[in-house]
Amino acid sequence: MKRWTLWVPLVIFLAVVALAAWRLTATGEAVVKSALVGKPLPEFSLPAMVDGKPGLSRGDLARGKPRLLNVFASWCVPCIAEAPQLLKLKAAGVEIDAVAIKDSPEAVKAFLSRHGDPYARIGDDRDRIVQIGIGSSGVPETFVIDGQGRIAAQHIGDIRAEDVPELLKALEAAE
Repeated sequence: MKRWTLWVPLVIFLAVVALAAWRLTATGEAVVKSALVGKPLPEFSLPAMVDGKPGLSRGDLARGKPRLLNVFASWCVPCIAEAPQLLKLKAAGVEIDAVAIKDSPEAVKAFLSRHGDPYARIGDDRDRIVQIGIGSSGVPETFVIDGQGRIAAQHIGDIRAEDVPELLKALEAAE
């Protein structure tokens, strides 16, 4: 009888590990979506992250024309992967602003030099206050902002070539 009591903690531990592994690998709606989709952006004002680029505020995103708001970081590998798609969107006439998360001006400048710079403005959000305030849970994430400063759509994860038409359609619908 005592031999079985030694196995009970191990069995429970293995069950918890199996459950965690199953949830981490499950597909579907396992991402955290912003509760602000369809609602106005909160008020914020971020200082400039790099010289030569203005910072970012809510007012910059409510100027009558839809635009993208990209949440990124220089240390984010998927942000590197999406850089070519952001440059394609910029070449197509899309205005893109950014919130840089937990980063330094030197690292962001090097990132932009290495991977291209699609951004009109980059706000410095070292403490993730704006990121959390808009309902972003990671990097990269991209939001379609309508001309009145409301979040019209959210794209979680890196932008891939197949996502570009969807984002362009969302921008068009946000006008």
